[in-house]
Amino acid sequence: MRRLLPVALAVLVTASCSGAVTQDAERSSGTGPFTLVTGRDTTGYLQPLLDRWNEAHPAERATLLELPEAADEQRAQMVANLQAKSDRYDVLGLDVVWTAEFADAGWIVPLERGMFPLDRFLPPVVDTAVYRGKLWAVPYTSNAGLLYYRKDLLAKQGFKPPKTWAELREQARALHDKYGIGGYAGQFLAYEGLTVNFTEAVQSAGGQILSQDGTQVTMDAAKAKTGLDFLVGGFREGWIPRESLSFKEEESRLAFQEGRLAFARNWPHAYGPATTSAVAKKFGVTRLPGLNGPGSSSLGGTNLALSAYSKRQKSAAEFIRYFTSLENQRRVLVDGSFPPVWAELYDDPGLIKRFPYLPVLKQSILSARPRPASANYNQVSLVIASAVSNALTPPFKEAGDDIVASMKGQLNEIIRAQ
Repeated sequence: MRRLLPVALAVLVTASCSGAVTQDAERSSGTGPFTLVTGRDTTGYLQPLLDRWNEAHPAERATLLELPEAADEQRAQMVANLQAKSDRYDVLGLDVVWTAEFADAGWIVPLERGMFPLDRFLPPVVDTAVYRGKLWAVPYTSNAGLLYYRKDLLAKQGFKPPKTWAELREQARALHDKYGIGGYAGQFLAYEGLTVNFTEAVQSAGGQILSQDGTQVTMDAAKAKTGLDFLVGGFREGWIPRESLSFKEEESRLAFQEGRLAFARNWPHAYGPATTSAVAKKFGVTRLPGLNGPGSSSLGGTNLALSAYSKRQKSAAEFIRYFTSLENQRRVLVDGSFPPVWAELYDDPGLIKRFPYLPVLKQSILSARPRPASANYNQVSLVIASAVSNALTPPFKEAGDDIVASMKGQLNEIIRAQ
């Protein structure tokens, strides 16, 4: 029995590994109907794209499953599904910052680079889909923050679009006083959007929070405090309205297009709805301002990945290739107002005529910084959003140094635990 036991264990292990390999092979070659899971489509452009696929692939129909609008809630629902090893989700629309976490957890599978024309995509966008040398997703939309401004009001006051925080402050205060509207707003609710807004402030002051590989806290306390002071000062002085402490992307979009704000930080998808709103033909967009000149946005967007538990991975992979094709990328821009990932679309004269902000957006994307590829990014984001939210909530505390020091200490603990 003692001699047979090791042999029996070896047979069991071999059988188990063989079974897992067989199961993985079956999943990777599986075809049939599948589900695309992504955040809520606020523009209604997604379903027509799926309809075109479904007409050509009746045996491999794609079903759209929309999750909440907020990125934090999307991630929570996806994680719950993947931790349960459910095969309900097939194609995952991931915020670009989740790629490392989902790959590290084994929730998504690597993709074959040769299937996709990555050399025609914007280089920084491709970087968001790569983790430890492997392609784990395919870029579908990109994103960079822009400053929306009331060009009609600026013209009346003789202002040019602000390039620095000092100019933004001066103009926001002047327009608030003269026209009784909010000066400036971004996304200041305590969620991922606030992390993005603070990160952009730190970058625009010349700093950063983590190294790009997510393994070190590289926050310069003075530059981080400068970025925090810019936001806190806006609330304290009143040119950032306090109601924006409850703003996510939709709330800030609506406030601007309803004429309640002179300036707003938002993603490019807010441009399309504004062209048919109360501020139609009265607004423009430019790069985010910074401490001493144009600032730096966080690189956003959506990557498409394959669930490791999908039983229809072959069909799903072909769908990703279809969905990220040049033709569909044009529709992503024209019908959805989302930034495409194909570089050549930003230089198309016809598209520039229709979307005058494209040259500014391309410049913003190329100068943006990806958020760190950390497997614990969600914890990183929670720490930042919580600390910054405390600083922005009245009564305002004169303790910026303490807030930054505490934030840096908590981030170091998270990184060491990786």
